[in-house]
Amino acid sequence: MYKVFFSCVALVCCLVLASVAVAKEPLAPEELPDLMQQRYETLKTFKADFVQELTNVASGDVATNAGKIWFSQPSQVRWETQKPAKELLVVGPDHAWNYVEDEAFAIKYNVSQLLDSKTILRFISGQANIKEDFVVKTEWEGAAAVRERWAKDLTVLQLIPKEAEPGMVLAFIGVEPDTGLLRQVMIVDFYGNGNEVTLSNVALNVDLLPEMFTFVPPQGTQVEDNTQGF
Repeated sequence: MYKVFFSCVALVCCLVLASVAVAKEPLAPEELPDLMQQRYETLKTFKADFVQELTNVASGDVATNAGKIWFSQPSQVRWETQKPAKELLVVGPDHAWNYVEDEAFAIKYNVSQLLDSKTILRFISGQANIKEDFVVKTEWEGAAAVRERWAKDLTVLQLIPKEAEPGMVLAFIGVEPDTGLLRQVMIVDFYGNGNEVTLSNVALNVDLLPEMFTFVPPQGTQVEDNTQGF
């Protein structure tokens, strides 16, 4: 569950980064990072549907999840996996929760522990800068394979973190060149495992209730408190 939690958070942060850009004309790939950074600074909220594929490179197994995600400044996320099993990730003002309904099990985290990360986790707090924290490439060996796998109308960028962490050593994002909206993102961890998300029905600056970013474990839930450290 620990690895799943941080994989989800890393993806959430990447979604926040790229889902906020809106352009009137198609942009050249090298112009997208500046637009993403600029739009991120003005983002209030967003919501979207997602499909997530988790690939185990050793076994070749692929697990598929689907659900919804909501984001609200500052640094608040609600990530609901609805299929095949219900799982909830809530990042609130002070604490973060990962809750698995079928197991009646929840883990509590300190939000500050997540925001202190030196890589993509910093996006959730608006502290990251895509050009400062990543090497951004519009062409690389293997780019054609990524483009072939993803929708043909997307501009695909490769992000290499300048300070890699085990949970993310490489990332790819697929962006609509005419709107700047993110549609797909894939994060690769130290072991080569892939965490890929496809977004749909993205809506920006929507009204969200503060209660969406709080969590109270249901009665009978086993709670593991990691707020004192991992």
